[in-house]
This record gives sequence, structure tokens and C-alpha cells, in this order.
Amino acid sequence: AEAAGNAARARSLESSGALSAQQISQYLTAEQTASARLASAKAAQASRQLRLKHTQVLAPDAGVISARAATVGAVVPGGTELFRMIRQGRLEWRAEVPAADLRQLKPGVKALVKAANGGELEGRVRMIAPTVDPQTRSALVYVDLPGGAGGAAPFKAGMFASGRFELGESAALTVPQQAIAVRDGFSYVFRLNADQRVSQLKVQTGRRLGERIEVVGGLKADTPVVVSGAGFLNDGDLVRNVANAVAAVPAPVPAPGGTASAAAPTPAAPSQH
Repeated sequence: AEAAGNAARARSLESSGALSAQQISQYLTAEQTASARLASAKAAQASRQLRLKHTQVLAPDAGVISARAATVGAVVPGGTELFRMIRQGRLEWRAEVPAADLRQLKPGVKALVKAANGGELEGRVRMIAPTVDPQTRSALVYVDLPGGAGGAAPFKAGMFASGRFELGESAALTVPQQAIAVRDGFSYVFRLNADQRVSQLKVQTGRRLGERIEVVGGLKADTPVVVSGAGFLNDGDLVRNVANAVAAVPAPVPAPGGTASAAAPTPAAPSQH
């Protein structure tokens, strides 16, 4: 401030001749030197403030720290991972889907995700990986789970989960799972005849959901079949009808689609899942 004041007075007296040219030059030089020192001090202060700011690690969003790689006092280069955070408690399910089923999926498709401990959440497909694993012939499908899933007890980051995708409905013929007898690698059902004897029918099975199995060949609709103890029967056995024989009926079921653990299943009756 003093150098600036002296320089200002020197400029005002320059035309009067009260000061020599050398004195005026000295005052102006002193002003320039003081200005340079001030700028240097400000730059040094800014540098120290930046270094001080770099000593603080601030999260970009609210959330929960899930992993820490940093240690107190360590010197780390730029770009080094220090922490991992679940932003706003959000989680995603990474489903391994066979390549043959990928064409049925697209962003926005609903998915029902089930944790190993029985907890369930509904999410939506966010994106599908552009490449397929050459070893497993599967691709990752990323499903966003609702906000707050990370704080829910049934779901934790890193845990295993299975699920299925909702792809719509299609007509199918289904029977109870207990009605299927598997022998020598083939599936059979036992038709209940009018004389209370059973006939063994070879069938081709498809999708399944819960206690129902889809029959894609070998059985006509409305055919009464045995639903209890089918594994102990043989062709021509005599049985007693105690209302355990039911007809195989067609029902609307979800269209086939890939899941992380099995093919899309088949329900017993019209339903949404």
C-alpha cells in the first residue's frame, strides 16, 4: 500500500518538476516490485489452500462405505481407489443369462430378484453387456434394484441372488410336478382310464414354476392323470380314485426367458409374476 501511494504521488508531481526523473522512476519501480511480491504471496497461499483441500476425502453423494483401501498417513498417487461406496443405498443385480435368451431382454424389462435368505425385490433391466463370456456362453444383465435396497437386511453387496424376468404370457399345458415320473432319462405320466387302471404315457416336458411343469408333447388337454405316487406305478396298475386324479389343463403362462439360475418357469393358473 505504501509503495502504491508513493508511486501515485510521484505521478501527480511529475509535471511540476518537484521530483527528479530518477526519484519518480524509483517510486514506480518500488510499486511494481511490491505488486509482484503480492501476486507471488497470493499464488503461494492458493497453492497451500489447494494442498490442504487435497488432505480431505469427500464423498460425491450420500451412501454407505462398503470397502476401504486407504490407510492413515499413506501417500497415494492420483487416481488410486481409496474407498468404495454404495450411493444412496442402491444395489444392482448382475445376472448371468445364456446367450440364446438375450434377444428376449431389453432395458426396462421387470425382474424379480430373490436372495439366498428368501428376501425378494423387484427391479428393472438397466443394460445388457455387449459381450458374451466364451467359457460360459453367458452375458451379464444389469438390473437396478429400488433405492434403499442396500440397507434392507435381505440384500447385501456381494451376496448371491437368483431371479427371473417378466416377459409376458403364452398358452401352455401344465401338470403338477408329482404327476411326472422320470425313468431312464425320460418323463412319463399315468393316464387314468375308465376301468381305474393307468396307462403310462411318455411326454416331453418344458418350463416349470413352483409345483407345475409344462408338457410340450405326448399329452392332450383334459386328460386325467395321476398326481400322487406316480413314481411307484407301472403300466396297467389298478388304482383307487380318491379325487387325486386331475386333468391336464392349458393355462396362460409367462413366455420363456433366461434367468440367472434356470429357464423361465410355468405357473399352474393365470397369474402375473
